[in-house]
Amino acid sequence: MIQIATFIEALPGSILSRWADQPPWELVTHSSERVRELLTTLDPNDYRIEGDIAVHRSAIVEPGAVLKGPLIIDAHCFVATGAYLRGGCWVDKHCIIGPGAELKSSFMFSGSKLAHFNFVGDSVLGTGVNLEAGSIVCNYRNERADKEIKIRIDAQLLPTGCDKFGALIGDGSRLGANAVLAPGALLLPGSIIRRGSLFDAEIDE
Repeated sequence: MIQIATFIEALPGSILSRWADQPPWELVTHSSERVRELLTTLDPNDYRIEGDIAVHRSAIVEPGAVLKGPLIIDAHCFVATGAYLRGGCWVDKHCIIGPGAELKSSFMFSGSKLAHFNFVGDSVLGTGVNLEAGSIVCNYRNERADKEIKIRIDAQLLPTGCDKFGALIGDGSRLGANAVLAPGALLLPGSIIRRGSLFDAEIDE
């Protein structure tokens, strides 16, 4: 149905390639299991590994950041004081998690940035994605009784079978300050969501 590689060019050659045929909501639903599998492939000479948390020796994690496993932070990443990573996350090389940013059950490809005071839940972010301050990727339909996440394909809403999925964000996409993605967003590479706006696939065509 949805091929993640259509949105993220680096996927086939990445450590996540074994799950390339899964839809993104399936990948994030099992994020903790997937990250635990990846942990077994890492070289302890390259990573500081404590329990189910691995941080590359070239990465910088400032005091006061909260890291909860399973978690992999790859080479040359920067995680600021006050950042919160939890629930099964994989952070590729050269990523930035700024102060007050929270990443939950998500996969970030190389060079992506959460500036500060962001929330990203149950999502897959492509290469070079940038979230300005305060932008949010929602992962749960709190506003209604039916919590199942739906995605829009060719003007048709389709069920995912899960109740937590944020977004699949294509390479080079940009979210402006205080922008909000409602659950189930699929952003093609190079997408731009304007500052202070709401993107909701259930109402936007």
